[in-house]
Amino acid sequence: MKEAKKEQIIKTALKLFAKKGFFNTTIADIAREMGMSVGNMYNYFPSKETLAKELLIYTSRKFGEEIRKINEMQLSAKDKIKKIVELYFRKAEEEPELVDYFMRVYLSNREIFESGCEGMLCVSAFVTEIMIFFEEAVRKKELKNQDFFTAFGLFMGYIGGLAFLSKEKILPKPLKDYIDDVSENIYNALKA
Repeated sequence: MKEAKKEQIIKTALKLFAKKGFFNTTIADIAREMGMSVGNMYNYFPSKETLAKELLIYTSRKFGEEIRKINEMQLSAKDKIKKIVELYFRKAEEEPELVDYFMRVYLSNREIFESGCEGMLCVSAFVTEIMIFFEEAVRKKELKNQDFFTAFGLFMGYIGGLAFLSKEKILPKPLKDYIDDVSENIYNALKA
């Protein structure tokens, strides 16, 4: 019961942080949205910073679980790239708060995550699955062997940037219309 309530708080906080920003959202805002007292909120999360870290771990885990399923498929690296792009774009459309939180809170407010989320600790579930994808593709000689962060930045920067542009209503077409071109471009940039 407590875990279900905790997840409900996380989902509510995700939406509020993505909509209003981290600094403009208070624990009282989240409690009000949940129909809870502020004191009861602190039974679940002792601070807004703790909640922010839990949200990051939660979003990383959600994406990591989905990418693990793709990693387990018997597909070429090219096809897996397309599946990952499809997944990311679908999440950006269906659950924009997940992508928004990562881009607007985590990347923009790194000082919140200095203690307890050093390096990529709080996003390790997601990063590990991407790392596994790259390692397997390199081992099969489908992708070139290169620095992980160079490949990761190219891949995630590209799809994250397009998701951001879509959210800001700058793209002339829906994200799904870019899947084939984006996947092909990423593959061509990374292939062996």
